Amino acid sequence: MEAFFTSVLTVALAEIGDKTQLLSLFLIARFNKPWSIIAGILIATLLNHAASAWAGVWLGQFLESTAGVWVIGGSFIVVGLWLLIPDKEGEPTSRWDTYGAFLVSLILFFLAEIGDKTQIATVLLGANFGSLVLVTLGTTLGMLVANVPVIFFGAALMRHIPLRAARTAAAVVFVATGLYSLVTGLA
Repeated sequence: MEAFFTSVLTVALAEIGDKTQLLSLFLIARFNKPWSIIAGILIATLLNHAASAWAGVWLGQFLESTAGVWVIGGSFIVVGLWLLIPDKEGEPTSRWDTYGAFLVSLILFFLAEIGDKTQIATVLLGANFGSLVLVTLGTTLGMLVANVPVIFFGAALMRHIPLRAARTAAAVVFVATGLYSLVTGLA
């Protein structure tokens, strides 16, 4: 269960202020269909994070050496530091509007997650814990924990969340996970 809870916590914190959270805000403003948007986010995240966790589990088998422990632990620390850098805002174009809230959400979320911090974190969590199912479910739940409130409470919620503090908290969690991975892996 450590894999599940660590996955939920790291992704939920990393997602605060992320471009996909801003995408959630954009989608609800554009379509005003919360359940369609949530369904699109859920499926896109399950697909993206399952592939990412699988890649991490597969890579993890090659990283069981001391060098691998350093690669995984160091990568968590690097991602933690990367979280301190704010994302640039990008707005999808209205050409997507004709496809509907569900399909637009699914496609845009899947694409936005490619190469994103949370996707890389999912690969690292898969490599660290070796659990495809628990990491996929945890990171997907973390994504929903961060995005569903934005969908329902939108701009009012975003005005009250100190993004800098959330980014710092997420960075601390990632760095701590990296350090923990190093300490336990090298002991």
